[in-house]
Amino acid sequence: MKNKEVIKQVKKERRAKRVRAKISGTSERPRLSVFRSNRNLFVQIVDDSSGRTLVSAHTAQLAGKLAKGDASLELGKELAKRALEKGIKSVVFDRGGNLYHGRIKAVADGARAGGLEF
Repeated sequence: MKNKEVIKQVKKERRAKRVRAKISGTSERPRLSVFRSNRNLFVQIVDDSSGRTLVSAHTAQLAGKLAKGDASLELGKELAKRALEKGIKSVVFDRGGNLYHGRIKAVADGARAGGLEF
C-alpha cells in the first residue's frame, strides 16, 4: 500500500475506536452499526450487553437496481421496518468510523423515515 492509503486507513480506524468508546448498545436501546464496502452497505442492530445481532440487512438484498445513494436510503427504511417488527423503536447510531456524509447519512435518514428514533 502507498503511504497515503495507509494514513487514510489509520484515520478511519481512529475514528471508529473513538466512536465505539462512546457508544454501546443495550437491550433497551441497541446499537445500529453500519459497515460500508466499495459496493455494498451492511447494517445491523446489535445488543452489546448480550453480544447478539437482533436485525440485519444489506444492499444486495434489495430488489431492483438502484444507485448507491438511493439504495442506502431504501436500506435504512428496510432495516427500520424489520426493527419495528421485532419491537425495536429506539437505537444509537454507530457510523463505524465513516464520516456522517453521503451513503452513511442516507442510511440514517432512511431509518428515521422508517420510524426509528436516534
